[in-house]
Amino acid sequence: MEDGRSRVEALKCKECETRYPLEARFVCDNCFGPLEVVYDFSGLDPAETRRKIQAGPQSIWRYADFLPFERQPQTALAAGMTPLIRADRLAERLGIREVWVKNDAANPTHSFKDRVVTVALAKARELGYEVVACASTGNLANSVAAHAAAAGLESYVFIPADLEEQKVLATGIYGTHLVAVNGSYDDVNRLCTELSSERRDWAFVNVNVRPYYAEGSKTLGYEIAEQLGWELPDRVVVPIASGSLFTKIARGFEEWLEVGLIEGELPIMNGAQAEGCSPVARAFADDQSVCRPVRPDTIAKSLAIGDPADGPYALELARRTGGGVDAVSDEEVREGIKLLAETTGVFTETAGGVTVAVLRRLAERGDIGPEERVVAVITGEGLKTLDAVRGSFETYEIEARVSSFTEAVEGSQVAA
Repeated sequence: MEDGRSRVEALKCKECETRYPLEARFVCDNCFGPLEVVYDFSGLDPAETRRKIQAGPQSIWRYADFLPFERQPQTALAAGMTPLIRADRLAERLGIREVWVKNDAANPTHSFKDRVVTVALAKARELGYEVVACASTGNLANSVAAHAAAAGLESYVFIPADLEEQKVLATGIYGTHLVAVNGSYDDVNRLCTELSSERRDWAFVNVNVRPYYAEGSKTLGYEIAEQLGWELPDRVVVPIASGSLFTKIARGFEEWLEVGLIEGELPIMNGAQAEGCSPVARAFADDQSVCRPVRPDTIAKSLAIGDPADGPYALELARRTGGGVDAVSDEEVREGIKLLAETTGVFTETAGGVTVAVLRRLAERGDIGPEERVVAVITGEGLKTLDAVRGSFETYEIEARVSSFTEAVEGSQVAA
C-alpha cells in the first residue's frame, strides 16, 4: 500500500503450498492442510516504512502494509498499541535481569482477541458478509459481540456451557445471539465447523475466515519490536491455546527481519500451558511432532483447547528457536496471577497466570541467561476470571473504632 500497490497476494496451504484466491476458505482442497495469507514485501523501503508506521494511527492499522487488505479498512473499535511495561520488581523477584510485560488486557474488550477480531470483521465486511459468528472459550466471545455491535453486524457466539460467568455477562450485554453448548471448546468448535458449511452467508471468524483472523496476532510482534526501540527481545513467553498466537507473534518478527525494519535473530520462543490442558507441552516433552488430543480440566478456560489446530507448528517453532513448551498446575497459575499483580500492578486472567508461572519456572531452572531481555505476553484482564483468586488474600473486618483496628490488623501483624 505504501507505493500504491497491494502487498497481499493469495491464500497458501501451509503443507503442500497450493495457492487459492483471497476468499472465505480455511482448508486446502488437496491435502486438507490449513491455509495462511501470503504477501509480497519486495520493494518496501525500510526507512520510509518505519516513518509511515510511526506517523500512523494508535492502533493495529499503523501496520496496514502487513495485513491482508488492499486498502486500509475503517473500523469502529481501535485495537492495539497496548502498554509494554518494564517489570523491574518482577525481574528482581525472579532473579533475572530484564523483564517486560506486554499487557494486552488494555484492548477494548480487555484481551488480545480484539486484534484478531478487528482484522476478521474487516475482512468479513470486505467479502460481503453481514452476519459474523465464532466458537469461543470466552475472550473471543466478548470481542466478536462487541465489535459486531459497533459495526452494526448481526452476531452469533457459541461457548461452552460451563464458561466463567464474568465472560458470559461481558458477551451477552452487547446484544449478540449467545449459544451455550453442553461440551468442551472442541465440541463447540466442531459444531461451528459443521454450521459454517450450512450457513454459507455467515463469517465464522475462527473457521471460514480464520486465515485472515490469525493475521491480527502478528501485530503483537510488531508492537513489541517497535516499543523496544525497533529491537527484538531475546526471549518471549506466550500462552498456548490453539498455538496460533504463539506462531503468529514469531511470524511478525520474521516479516520485519525480512524487510529490514529490524535486525538480529528470532527470539527464543517459550510456550505456556496449564497441566489440565497441555497437549502441546506433552508432545514437546515426549519429542513428538503432533499433539494427542486431551479433555480439558483446568481453571485456565481461555486456554482449554484439547485439540490445538496449530500445535505442530508451535512445536516446530519452539524447537527451532531453542525454546520449549511447559505446563503448570492450577495452583501455580493462581500464584502467577498474584505474583504479577504484586510486582507490576497488572491483574491478569488465568491465561496470564499460566504465562507468569512458566516464566518463573524458566528462571528457577536457569534457562534464562544473565543478559537476556524477556517479554511475557499477558493476553487478558483479571476481572474476567475472578473465581480463580477467591481466598488468595485476607480481609480484616472491624468495628469503626481505633481499638478494633489496632487489635485486628496491627495485632495480627505483630503475631506474624
